[in-house]
Amino acid sequence: MPRLLVAEDDADLGRAMKRALEFDGYVVDLLDRGDEVLAAASVNSYDVILLDIGLPHMSGLEALRQLRSGRDATPVIIITAFDRTPHRVAGLDAGADDYVVKPVDLEELAARIRSQLRRKDRRQDDSVSVGDVTLDFTGHVATLDGAAVSLTAKEYRVLALLMRRARRFVSKADLEGELYDQDQWVESNTIEVAISSLRRKFGRDFIRTARGLGYMVGGREP
Repeated sequence: MPRLLVAEDDADLGRAMKRALEFDGYVVDLLDRGDEVLAAASVNSYDVILLDIGLPHMSGLEALRQLRSGRDATPVIIITAFDRTPHRVAGLDAGADDYVVKPVDLEELAARIRSQLRRKDRRQDDSVSVGDVTLDFTGHVATLDGAAVSLTAKEYRVLALLMRRARRFVSKADLEGELYDQDQWVESNTIEVAISSLRRKFGRDFIRTARGLGYMVGGREP
């Protein structure tokens, strides 16, 4: 289920967007400050960010610039009342993927989100590397310093999700969702067992843990 971040300081519009998007089946986090966007994006993996330019405490443009300077490639749709060409250019130059002018048409917004999700799927790389570890998604092969590492099916799926969301925490619930269908019984220690095994194979420091946040590869502990 795609997860969206909506950053909008107009309380009525923010709530309306959240309700409409949740009705469409998205998981939606709603914030109203620019600095909170950076904090949320550092610990959560979002599929699309909807970002108002005129946010308090840090403008949407500055938040976007900092996201991009940190190599966060999450698709960002700018939402703003400013519709002049220089404003559009500034947003796109800061790293925005799309631009929506207020008043927001919720049907058009939903279509633009779907478009970004399709583009994101097409941009998925065939492989990803974090430090000395590389995971080939096409061949389902993991290597450490160029040497192949044998993985069970569950270990591979846990590692694949962590690698795709490198430098962000992934919750235990998200990892369980990667392994089990909704109607399957979930073994309580499956994730812990898989993480422990992956640490034995790739090094204890490769996967970090933070209470309440989950697991992460390729980043520093908070």
